[in-house]
Amino acid sequence: MDFSPELDVSALQAEAIARGLYAVAQVDGVHERELALISDFYQAASEGGRANPASIERVGPLDPKDVAQLLLDRPHRELFVKTAFLLAYSDGQVTAAERTKIAEFAKALEVSAEAQTQLEAEVKDFLLRSLAGLSNVEAVTAVAKKLGV
Repeated sequence: MDFSPELDVSALQAEAIARGLYAVAQVDGVHERELALISDFYQAASEGGRANPASIERVGPLDPKDVAQLLLDRPHRELFVKTAFLLAYSDGQVTAAERTKIAEFAKALEVSAEAQTQLEAEVKDFLLRSLAGLSNVEAVTAVAKKLGV
């Protein structure tokens, strides 16, 4: 499976995903990197790329059941869970509270625990592959240990 498969995402779905991700980010306080990732996703996925990322903060997060009502197929639901893990790792670690919130979304989206584990593994692999070209092997090893690999 590609890390980021090509999916058509409507403006409404893009906003739902972004607002769901915002709910995950709020669990341990929204960090600058998390907000940047949410904003980048929202702008890239919104039709025409004309979305206003600041609007996510204004309108606030969405509950898992609301996101599930807008993401009806498995690829979109798995995209959300995978992106939520990527968001959680963006500040260096996934907290227990973030895991709990991601699990709440996964349950509402009918993404099994096994699928969650696989999606998180894909995120870890993606993050490690992005470090593979670095010459500082000790730093890469430290990151890998931090990711639990």
